[in-house]
Formats: sequence, structure tokens, C-alpha cells
Amino acid sequence: MSDRRANTRFHGRVEGSGRACDHPGCAEAGEFRAPPLEGPGGEGPPAFRWFCLEHVRAFNAGYNYFDGMTAEEIRRAQSPIAGWERETRAFARAGAGDAGPRWADFADPLDAIAARFRRAAAPERSDGKPLSGEDRRNLDVLGLAPDADRAALRRRYSELVRRYHPDRNGGDRSHEARLSAVIAAYQQLRQAPAFA
Repeated sequence: MSDRRANTRFHGRVEGSGRACDHPGCAEAGEFRAPPLEGPGGEGPPAFRWFCLEHVRAFNAGYNYFDGMTAEEIRRAQSPIAGWERETRAFARAGAGDAGPRWADFADPLDAIAARFRRAAAPERSDGKPLSGEDRRNLDVLGLAPDADRAALRRRYSELVRRYHPDRNGGDRSHEARLSAVIAAYQQLRQAPAFA
């Protein structure tokens, strides 16, 4: 896109349209669009007025969006949530007893929603100690079940450090990112309330 075209987009000039300025007695080209006198509405697109630069500036200086509105209409238009106070058709309830869409109404061919729901609904540990989302993610990094104890945590950590450490792999540093993730997961889990 040329620089000239990019600049014209910002000030709204439409060049070469052949329209004359709609201001009475002006012979300049009408290159700037302004709302119609009768306002929006009716069938089809509105018949915009076209002004030269001087007259569109004068129009903009005197334009009042709120002209003809009541105080209540102005207050609603200035509300920060204007337009958000009603539900869209997709989320609107058909009746008072309608509970909305059911899980069975959704297609989940990749099992993305259901897998996440099953995971969130998975039982906590048998000892009743709660697991946070971070605890669960770190248990996944270590490959442990939610019911693992502190001894299993330590054993698995030692096993993975031996597996991924460059000294045990002939200096191969390709597993350093995985090793860092294992160390960070263990450091967080060993201080978690579930493993205290």
C-alpha cells in the first residue's frame, strides 16, 4: 500500500469522486462524507452529504451527537456498558425454566472439553490434602499420579535427573530444557501443602 493511500484513510478524504460540495454556493469538490440531515434510518444505505474540507470542518465543529435526545437517552448512550446490558440471541434464554445448552449439545471430536472436565473433576488425594492447578501441572511434568507421596516424589525426581542430566548422557545438552522443568516442578511440589 502506498504512503499516499495510507494517509488518506486517516482523514476520510475520498478523492476523484466527481461530487460537488453540498454546502450552498460552494463550488469545491465534495471529498468528505457527513451524516444525512434526516439521520440514519429508512430502507437502504443513508444518503450521505459530501463537503469540501472547509465545510466539513465547520460541520464537525457544530455537530452534536446528542441533539434531540432526552436526558435519559443521553445517560444510556454515555454508559460504559452501553449495549452490554442485554444478552445476545445466542446466549439469551428462551424461557424462565430454560437451563441453557447442555454438554451433550456440543460436538467435541478432539475430546478437548471433556478431557479437561474429567481432569478438573478428578478426585483429590486419598489423604484429603488439596492439590492446586500448579501442583497438578507439576505432577504431570514428573509423570506422577495425584495420590503420590513424598517418597515417590523424591524417587521420581532422582530418576528423571539421572535420565536428563548431561553428565549421564555423555555431555549431550539437548535435554536441558526438560531437566530444568523437572527441577522446577520438584522444587514447587516439595513445598506444596499436599507433600508437607
